[in-house]
Amino acid sequence: MIKPWEKISSKLLGDFRIFKLRTDVKISPRTGREHDFFILDSVNWVNVIAVTPDQKLVMVEQFRHGSNTVELEIPGGMMDPHETDPVATAVRELREETGYEGDNARLLGKIHSNPAILSNVTYTVLIENCHLKHGVEFDHGEDLITRLVPVADIPKLVADEKISHSLVVVALYHFDLWQRGIKKA
Repeated sequence: MIKPWEKISSKLLGDFRIFKLRTDVKISPRTGREHDFFILDSVNWVNVIAVTPDQKLVMVEQFRHGSNTVELEIPGGMMDPHETDPVATAVRELREETGYEGDNARLLGKIHSNPAILSNVTYTVLIENCHLKHGVEFDHGEDLITRLVPVADIPKLVADEKISHSLVVVALYHFDLWQRGIKKA
């Protein structure tokens, strides 16, 4: 049976606005030896599955600096440090990034963003009956274009790697499971 590793020490190495880097020294329960691990602490994130009455997903295109590519994604972002409700954050992110609002916002899924090195989780929130109601309110580092994409087109866009952000693909999988009645929302 896999056992947790005992933490001996933890040291903050840097605070980089969107994440903090720390090193933890832990003892292997199998060998008894110490190992260093580098962990990125970040606030939790949300992804928004926003569905219009005519079965289109509200999506955004944006430039991503890590991959140096323009990505087709669902709206989402970081939860502000004072925010504790991922559903409220998702409603805010959808409105700010796209100007859309909808009904019946609820949690659809929760995953560990990358449990090997990240301490946070990513929530997927479903919002139905979405309509354009406001102008956008981009953060200073955002430059987005809103796209309405038929739900039926999503599997091919993922298969063709037109949608390639891993956390977006997971959110779309949660949505697919919900549509097939396998996952409750």
